[in-house]
Amino acid sequence: MKNYIKIILRGVGQVMLQENAWTGLLFLIGIFYNSWIFGLGFILGNIISTSSAKYFGYSKEDIEKGLYGFNGTLVGIAIFYLFGFNFITVIAVIIGAILSTLIMHIMSKKIPAFSAPFVISTWIIILGIVFFNFASFITSPLIPSNFFNLFSSVSESFGQVMFQENIITGILFFIGIIINSKISAYYAFYGALLGSLFAVLISLPLGMINIGLFGYNAVLCGIALSNKQNNKFLFITLAIILSVLINFGLDKIGIITLTAPFVLATWIVLFLKDH
Repeated sequence: MKNYIKIILRGVGQVMLQENAWTGLLFLIGIFYNSWIFGLGFILGNIISTSSAKYFGYSKEDIEKGLYGFNGTLVGIAIFYLFGFNFITVIAVIIGAILSTLIMHIMSKKIPAFSAPFVISTWIIILGIVFFNFASFITSPLIPSNFFNLFSSVSESFGQVMFQENIITGILFFIGIIINSKISAYYAFYGALLGSLFAVLISLPLGMINIGLFGYNAVLCGIALSNKQNNKFLFITLAIILSVLINFGLDKIGIITLTAPFVLATWIVLFLKDH
């Protein structure tokens, strides 16, 4: 039981590519601090995706590292965030978490999957819910702003990785990263800062910038590329800028971005780096 809890917490930590149960615990505290409903989605998605990986007989080592837990974790939060907490969405989380495990297993054999399984499975679940009219989107009006709040934009960029619009939650997430890797924390902070400032530079909506919506993918880009050696700073900077542009572009055509900008930007940079 103790080992299983560690696996679950490592899966939580892997949302930000941190294989550390203590990091995962801080992430979990941050989620519950903001919303117990999101916390439930967090745990449900993780347990289902991890358990399904065990059921399918996938690599024990990968399961213990939490690599099959984090995509399901994100699925759980995303579905409850978008559609609320009810019987339909619980079933949707279970299906989406299992689907994310299957996609992770297939993709990880060929390319660095990152959170692509979460993105793909959640898009599929969203399409199913909308097509069959099972539930309606929960919409919260975006508060417009006439000024740039640097502290809010940077701290909430960390929280928005897991759909949390909360400064304290963002700070807890940042501390969680520091516990496991100072270099990851450094580049994650750089991602949040540069992503927000670049969004201001190209005149994107300040209301979105201030709540971290153009910084969270940049945070993940910084972390994902922080272990690369050659021209690391240059490639991370490029990935951050690309993530903001992709985020804006997908949002403009009406696609729910999730962490797709991070995945696409990082894949592009890794391709350029290798060629």
